[in-house]
Amino acid sequence: MQQQISLITLGVSDMERSRRFYVEGFGWTPVFESPHIIFYQMNGFVLSAFLKDALEEDMSRSGLRTPGAFSLAHNVASKEDVEPIMRRLLDAGGALLRPADAPPHGGFRGYVADPDDHAWEIAWNPSWPIDEHGHVTFQM
Repeated sequence: MQQQISLITLGVSDMERSRRFYVEGFGWTPVFESPHIIFYQMNGFVLSAFLKDALEEDMSRSGLRTPGAFSLAHNVASKEDVEPIMRRLLDAGGALLRPADAPPHGGFRGYVADPDDHAWEIAWNPSWPIDEHGHVTFQM
């Protein structure tokens, strides 16, 4: 089986609030919008924001409110990029989960939650180069 992710869907409770976070905070441009879903074309996959009630109904998971622990990550090219991006996300409706600092394994990172509590790590890691297309490569 090919090692890939095609689509990540985040359940959201307020589409406009979510749109503001991703468009104004990250600066991303939707490629498709409807009242129930927004798609963002990423580098190699699609990220979607789907109204939570409709998503739960679509998956027949009504009543399930606690997903497994996870975070999404947005890696940046330099340590100096981490805090300004975190500030933009906070200004666009995000909530601070952890101020930027240097973790024991190296690099520099902080965490911001989107308006629906999806955790985003904003990170710089000198061992993970980012190419001109925004693709990250794991290296040690």
